[in-house]
Amino acid sequence: MTSTARRPDQEVVPVATTARAALYLRVSTSKQAESDLSIPDQRRQIESYCLSRGWEVADTFVEPGNTATDDRRPAFQAMIEAAMSKPPAFTVIVVHSFSRFFRDQFQFEFYVRKLAKNGVRLVSITQDLGDDPMSVMMRQIMTLFDEYQSKENGKHTLRAMNENARQGFWNGARAPIGYRIVAAGQRGAKIKKALEVDPIQAETVRRIYRMALNGVEDRGPMGLKAIASWLNENNIRTRDGGRWGVGAVHQILTRTTYIGQHRFNTRDHKTRRPKPESEHAIMEVPAIISEVEFETVQRSLKARSPKMMPPMAVGGPTLLTGICFCACCGGAMTLRTGTSNTGKEYRYYTCATKARQGVKGCPGITVPMDRLNDAVIAHIEKRLLEPVRLEALMDQILERRDDWVAQRRLHVADLERRATEAEAKLKRLYEAIENGVLDMSDPSLKDRIAELAATRDQARGDADRAVSHIEKIGPAITPESLRAFAKAARKKLRNNDGSFARDHIRAVAQRVEVISKTEVRIRGQRSELLRTLTAASGVEAAVLGVRGFEPKWCARQDSNLWPPD
Repeated sequence: MTSTARRPDQEVVPVATTARAALYLRVSTSKQAESDLSIPDQRRQIESYCLSRGWEVADTFVEPGNTATDDRRPAFQAMIEAAMSKPPAFTVIVVHSFSRFFRDQFQFEFYVRKLAKNGVRLVSITQDLGDDPMSVMMRQIMTLFDEYQSKENGKHTLRAMNENARQGFWNGARAPIGYRIVAAGQRGAKIKKALEVDPIQAETVRRIYRMALNGVEDRGPMGLKAIASWLNENNIRTRDGGRWGVGAVHQILTRTTYIGQHRFNTRDHKTRRPKPESEHAIMEVPAIISEVEFETVQRSLKARSPKMMPPMAVGGPTLLTGICFCACCGGAMTLRTGTSNTGKEYRYYTCATKARQGVKGCPGITVPMDRLNDAVIAHIEKRLLEPVRLEALMDQILERRDDWVAQRRLHVADLERRATEAEAKLKRLYEAIENGVLDMSDPSLKDRIAELAATRDQARGDADRAVSHIEKIGPAITPESLRAFAKAARKKLRNNDGSFARDHIRAVAQRVEVISKTEVRIRGQRSELLRTLTAASGVEAAVLGVRGFEPKWCARQDSNLWPPD
């Protein structure tokens, strides 16, 4: 006679007739828990099962509205802790079905074996299996199928929720600050929800964007920390009455919801990793701010990011930090200080290459900080921000933009003509059907109607998208708007206290090259200048943006050299 040894992980402690049992009752969603049907039914059936076997019910663990795809469940963890005590508080865990315990096959087997080592067994009243190898295999197949079914249900549920969002309905969770949830209609027994603007909180959102764009009383754009500090100091609380933090301000300034496009399905619910934009569902909601304001703030945040610009270039006190370079070696010009015999402190812009490597690295140039700052500001005010000069700089790029707009408008007109023709043909077909000329049962007629309707809808959709694209490039720039922009920009270059507004300077000048103690070249990109002009919308100098590093708008060196003729 031979005997087969059983592996330790297959050992199961037999359940005695006087076993102490723990009941585990679970439903997946809070709505199921509120209906008060499934959990009472599970309790009734499990208690009856225990009674028929003479088991004592030692404890009951109820999980109202938690998924079984992971172990982040309070009642579940409390039950496992009690089962793993020495000695265990009970010797058997009874569930209605294995899917109530876990819908992840690997995790299911992990916990079953963990419990078995401490003398606790898992029993399903609807899937009663033995302890032999065949029963273990059947249990594993069942739990694997439960996992597959859970993933399939999740996929179909997510697809339905994505479509619900695309139709403009709210899927649940708390509304973003500035909005509130309202009933939008009823479909069968289900009440559809949507978002509407909350007038009180929406004003806080608009205030935060105004501070990011122009600061308090137009003193210059503010960063995240400065905005949060100002809100807290002025006793402007969050929706819950708490204090503002950098994270909350950043979320408001980066959420597309505020321009009317709430994004659903942006992250994986398990890993929290971002999903590609192609998987996002866009839900249309009432806008609180304009797209121009939003895009301008995004460029500002990107410009202030340490990945794009060193922190000192954003938050430091030096005006030209990050944009001032030595024309000889291309290295950055950094701040250096010195003190005279009388104790007076002097500040200079000095070539960083020379400071690190000496004269062999670069002959180096040193310029008094105040003198260079004044010269750059004066040159921008008197030469660059002149309407005639701006018009000359923008002439070619505006001409190309106008040509592009003209071509797109011709394309829109063609699309609208195609949609109108398709609509007219459909009307003639409908009239022929009403007059009895055509037989509605003809299958080719249905195909023709569907073809014309598809052509009409596609042409209209393409036309709407093309018009939207044209509108996004901003208003037309005229000599009048150039004069208004130049006037507002010159005013905003200097703060009320006499200091310089660094963010406004960098919007129109992205690189300052020091050639000698008497010559400085100011460079920038025409495209960035156009974006600044567009964002300004006439007189509002919203001069924020992520600047490039390639010089573009320096048309002639002699016209941008300091000092002017």
